[in-house]
Amino acid sequence: MPAPRWLARFNLHVTNRILGPLALYVPGMAVVVHVGRKTQRVHRTPVLIFRQGNRVVVALTYGRDSEWVRNVIARNGCVLETQGQSLTLDSPYLYRDERRHAMPGLVRFILGLMNVSDFLELTVAGSARANHGEESKRFENKKSA
Repeated sequence: MPAPRWLARFNLHVTNRILGPLALYVPGMAVVVHVGRKTQRVHRTPVLIFRQGNRVVVALTYGRDSEWVRNVIARNGCVLETQGQSLTLDSPYLYRDERRHAMPGLVRFILGLMNVSDFLELTVAGSARANHGEESKRFENKKSA
């Protein structure tokens, strides 16, 4: 089971305000800039990212029904701010991977303890499109192979 909703609400009002500014500069962190489906307001959500080539994967620690995930899917993309860069991402692909192939070893272990198996993959806009049918082959952790 992903993290409880009460923790998501706490993070929204407390933790995200602290981590948001840090996420712009810390490697492996980023801010997802997305537009609300109903309000049309711009929202900023700090996340941990795992990048390989033209793809970015986010582990959905609060599950696939998080508002920011639903916003990104509804808009078919978002902007990702990380390490002084602003990347336009599109082609959101929501998938489940019980083995957590896209994650580094330690992260894979921690997500396993948290029972997190849902991920959102996005492609850098304008780059070659991903073949979403073979997610287990795309993110092989070469260090653990």
